[in-house]
Amino acid sequence: MNEEYIRNRISSLRTKKNVSEYKMSLDLGHSKSYIQSISSGRSLPSMPEFLSICEYLGVTPEEFFNEKAEEASLIHELTNEAQLMERDDLIALISVAKRLNAKNQVVKNSTR
Repeated sequence: MNEEYIRNRISSLRTKKNVSEYKMSLDLGHSKSYIQSISSGRSLPSMPEFLSICEYLGVTPEEFFNEKAEEASLIHELTNEAQLMERDDLIALISVAKRLNAKNQVVKNSTR
């Protein structure tokens, strides 16, 4: 991981959230060019600011650095919703997830 990864990851997650650099900067309480200065490589956020950025983007720091989590914010949202569910509903959700993953695996194998 390097500075370029951090800049690119912030930009990627911001784009997925469909928020401009300008709006994100203002929403975080900074000047309108704050995020643009990070994206362009002129600066990096401090640790408290990085945590605020993660919260704003809807990801945990772990999800931010998980290169395999293409849809980190969606996974985070699903986790938050699952924490509110009752046991029977969680079991049903797991069953649906396993069925969908098995279906996707069959499709992937048939296209090879």
